[in-house]
Amino acid sequence: MKKPVIHTLLILFLGASFLTVSSCRDEEKTTEDKIEQVGDDIEEGAEEVGDEIDDHTDDN
Repeated sequence: MKKPVIHTLLILFLGASFLTVSSCRDEEKTTEDKIEQVGDDIEEGAEEVGDEIDDHTDDN
């Protein structure tokens, strides 16, 4: 009874480990791509802050 349970847990653990390792691999980005991504993130953050300010000023 113990062996099938242990084997099942071992298989689940190894499967989860494999999925985690394989999904963490990110494609290599150039410095230009990274800078562009940071710029996009900053722009998106600024828009969100602007929307929050508009929401709060509309309430008052």
